[in-house]
Amino acid sequence: MIRLSRCSGSPNIGVYASVNESLSVVAANSAPSFVEDIETILGVDTILMTVSGSFVLGSLVRMNSNGAVVTGMIEATELEKLKQKINVTVLPDKINAAGNNVLVNDNGAIINPKLSAGAGRRIADALGVEVVRSSIAGYDTVGSACAATNKGCLCNVNATEEDMNLIRDVLGVEPRKGSVNHGSKHIGAGILCNSKGALVGDETTPIEMGKIEDGLVLY
Repeated sequence: MIRLSRCSGSPNIGVYASVNESLSVVAANSAPSFVEDIETILGVDTILMTVSGSFVLGSLVRMNSNGAVVTGMIEATELEKLKQKINVTVLPDKINAAGNNVLVNDNGAIINPKLSAGAGRRIADALGVEVVRSSIAGYDTVGSACAATNKGCLCNVNATEEDMNLIRDVLGVEPRKGSVNHGSKHIGAGILCNSKGALVGDETTPIEMGKIEDGLVLY
């Protein structure tokens, strides 16, 4: 299933939530209609919360079915709330916006090549997958350049064949190139997805939606 959506007046819905196959963490100030979209289309439970007092959870948290990685700026009470639902690791690096810097599914992870060796080990342990360092389409922030599930991956249109081969090898899915929100290359900011469906920013065109459906195998 696929549906257009908006959060806090913005089509960049991926900035405000992070999702895996069964759970989504969602900005605490989200409208009930946005939460309903997530629960209905993605088939997940939701936790309304903040991270470091911020609502941009999609930039600060990345999850797969095994665990979650979160910015080192998270407050103790927020961390406890998240730990009640999922295994969590905190990134202590200066580069710690996990949602922007980690691309993951249940098969593997590609991370910002500038993350430290220690951060790479923490991510691998928390998410239970092999971790490979690489940029994609010239972006070190690989989590913003692509959106991946256990069935597919939609990539920034500037992804090279080498990038596509890396995604095939590490994530075990067939990538496709596309855009979101009427030409935006920041795929991760405009999409929330798992193997059950996808929410896309409401400025996404019908042609883009078709490519998203193909890339994420939503049929």
